[in-house]
Amino acid sequence: MSDEIMALCRAMGAGEGREELLEPMIRACCERLALRLRPDVLPADCGAAFPLAAAMLVTDQLAGMASGGTGGEVASFTAGDLTIRTQAAEGGRSGKSLTEQAEALLAPWVRDSGFVFLGVEG
Repeated sequence: MSDEIMALCRAMGAGEGREELLEPMIRACCERLALRLRPDVLPADCGAAFPLAAAMLVTDQLAGMASGGTGGEVASFTAGDLTIRTQAAEGGRSGKSLTEQAEALLAPWVRDSGFVFLGVEG
C-alpha cells in the first residue's frame, strides 16, 4: 500500500524537493489514520479511500511545512505597523483543506469522534 500512497503523493505534487520526508510522512500518516478506524476495520477494508486519504494528509502536511503553517502564500509584508497579508494556496481557491477532505473520505470507517447522544430518552 505504501507504493500506491507514494505514487498518489507524487501525483498531487507532494515531495518535490523533499523526497527524504515523503516515506516517514507516509508511515506516520498511515499510523494516524489507522488509529482512527473502528476496531473491526482494517485499512484494506476501506478500499481506495484509505490510500487516497493518506496521500491527501501527507500532501497537506508537507504543504503546511513548506508554507510555514500559514495556509497560504505571503502576498505582502510591511514592517512599519506590521501588516502581513496572505493569499489562499492554489490560485486563491478556498474551501476544505486536504486534511478535512481526507477525514470526510474515511468517515464511514472511523470511530465516532464528535458529539454523540448516548442513552438519551425522549
